[in-house]
Formats: sequence, structure tokens, C-alpha cells
Amino acid sequence: MSPTGILAAGGGAAIGLVVGLPIVGAIVLGAGAWALRVGTAMSPGRPKGERIDPFTLQEPWRRAVQDAVAARARFSEAVNRTRSGPLQDNLRGIAEQMDTLVQESWLIANRGESLVQTRRRIDTADIGKDLAEATQAQASMPDDESLARTIQSLQAQAATAERMDRVIDQARSQLRLLDARMGEAVVRALELSAQANADASLSTLSTDVDSMVSDMEALRQALEETHGGGTPGVGPGAGPEPGAHDNPTGGMFQGPGG
Repeated sequence: MSPTGILAAGGGAAIGLVVGLPIVGAIVLGAGAWALRVGTAMSPGRPKGERIDPFTLQEPWRRAVQDAVAARARFSEAVNRTRSGPLQDNLRGIAEQMDTLVQESWLIANRGESLVQTRRRIDTADIGKDLAEATQAQASMPDDESLARTIQSLQAQAATAERMDRVIDQARSQLRLLDARMGEAVVRALELSAQANADASLSTLSTDVDSMVSDMEALRQALEETHGGGTPGVGPGAGPEPGAHDNPTGGMFQGPGG
């Protein structure tokens, strides 16, 4: 029932009448044109990106996506203002890459926010306290295998938290850089639109935008690997390693005479 679907049906019927088909034949032709339009619109060969809604995110992820969307809109406006011809056609190709950048920004922001929420469930202060107590206890029980395994588990949890922190910081930093580079691309597109011969500059802009896409894809994959790889000590059933020494006075570990 979209406007293009209705036009396709009407156009098909009109063509049928013009070529001399009876009314029923014209209607059939119109229905066929409509069916073709619907089939094309629903074809799985036309990939669609996720719906972008920055307001479903918290800061700073929301602002990063908003800035990317705004830069893409300004770039499209610059392309539309460019005189028709090869330059505009090439800029339209770069605009498609800008669309990809917005999608990547959206995906990265979602992964980043999800990773932040997961990271908040890791109590590094508690892990550090338990690790210090276990290390102190190990000095008195150097041959305790369970204690050694517990220390390894706590160290792995601390290392995971540190790795997540690095990835989160990198995502925030890269999104800030992306927004700045997309803004730069807009300014360069405006400059190109006013030049008579811009082949060299156009090639450089295209290369830079392609580089941005590659960087964002790599960052998204890093976020997905970090978030999907599992987090020791997080989630249902997480707890100390078997063999941990419970300390009724409040700490987890207690050596002889402790």
C-alpha cells in the first residue's frame, strides 16, 4: 500500500488499456505490476541496517551516535548541493560509506553500553581484597593447591575487568575521533563541491572514509569478542573457586593463627 506500489498497479492497468487489452486484462496486468513491486520491496537481497534511535542509549554513547547521524545528514546536503556530474556521483558513493559509518557507530555504541553494564557487575574492590588475603594466606600454606587455584581465578577476574576497561575506553575514544573525522569529511565535501577540478582531493577523501569504516569495523569486532567471550566471576552461579577458605571474621582467607 505504499505510494510506489499504488503507482505500479495503476501504471500497469493504464498500459493494458492503452495497448487494447480488455478491462479484465488491464486489471490483471496492473495486479502483476503491483505484485512485482511488492516482491522487490520484500526481497531478502536488499539488506537493511538496524533502526537507529540514539535516545535508547545513555551518555556518552547517545551523543556519539547523534553526532554521527548529524554529520551524515550534512554530508548528504553537501552532495545534493553539488552540481550534477561525475563529482556529485562520486560524492554519492562516499555518502553510502558515511551511511555505513553511522550504522557502525550505532552498533559500537550499543555494544559499548552493554559492556559497561556488564563491567559494573564486577566488583574489583572485592576481588582485590580477596586476592590480597589469598596471597597472604599462601605465604603460610605454599603447598595448598586449592589456594593456588583460587589466586589464579581471582587474578583472571581482575585481568578481565582491566581488559574490559581498556576496550570501553578505546570505544569511547574512537567514537569521539569518528565524529571529528566525519565532521572533517563534511567540510571537505563542501570544499570539493566548489572546485572545478577535484579529482585528487576526491580520491583522498574516499580513501579516508574507507579507512574510517575499516577502523570502526575492527573496533566493533573487538567489542563483540570482549563481551561475548565470557567474564569470569560474572553471571549466575559465579563465586569463589572450590577449595576457597572461608573466614568467619569477614575475609575469605585465613592462614594458621589468622
